[in-house]
Amino acid sequence: MTRKIVPWPHPCLKIRAKHVTKVTSKILQLWSDMITIMEEMPGVGLAAPQLGIGLSLAVVDASLERGQVIRMANPEVLHASQKIEVGEEASPNLAYVSSEIKRPRGITVRYLNEFGVIQERDLVGLWARSTLHQIDHLNGRMYFDNLSKLKRGMLIKKAEKLCA
Repeated sequence: MTRKIVPWPHPCLKIRAKHVTKVTSKILQLWSDMITIMEEMPGVGLAAPQLGIGLSLAVVDASLERGQVIRMANPEVLHASQKIEVGEEASPNLAYVSSEIKRPRGITVRYLNEFGVIQERDLVGLWARSTLHQIDHLNGRMYFDNLSKLKRGMLIKKAEKLCA
């Protein structure tokens, strides 16, 4: 496997990912590669654009023990809870920095699963946060796009300084 995380501001991180029409053997292999990369980071989620691949694909595993991965194509939020939680978020695309981000505590998400079937699932806590983080990537956004312009600028400058 030669797939690598692309650094921000890679163009793929700034555009909406393409809709996946069906699950093929290539999609299954890409999901498998994404899971391996996610676990090596270690992380709780990864979206295809983070690898420079403009497809609407994500994987999430916020379990304490690995092995409960959700493979999602074209995930969309159907419902978000009114209860908001603040949590630390980061991305390997902009290394060495993180920020507190406000997100709904729970969501209902619909996606095409690994069997090519539309599935709906309720997610809470870190599962919801990671899924929303991946959906941001699929929509051409980074977690820090949820910050004020000032905080976002400071975060990017800090990352650039740390990477220099």
